[in-house]
Amino acid sequence: MKTGEVRFLPPAVKYLKKLKDKRLKKLFREAIDSIVEDYTVGEEKTGDLSGIYCLDIYYNKTNYELAYTVEEVDGKIIVVIMAGTRENFYEELKRYIK
Repeated sequence: MKTGEVRFLPPAVKYLKKLKDKRLKKLFREAIDSIVEDYTVGEEKTGDLSGIYCLDIYYNKTNYELAYTVEEVDGKIIVVIMAGTRENFYEELKRYIK
């Protein structure tokens, strides 16, 4: 990692640990690397999810999401909040951050 660090919150850890598909795991890893390089690659959310960025990962006819925030502490710290399929993703995310 070049600048900053990446921290994973429990929902992201749990989901990423369960992934069996190596190609999908690699896509998530690459997505996280691209976020570290430039956190604006994700789309910044508004409203309830203000301050949270989401990045789409499309694989095998399924849309996956990666939600993260950026904290400024001695450089960037990327905090990966949650990862999962698009279905019900935002509802779960809202529930988690409340």
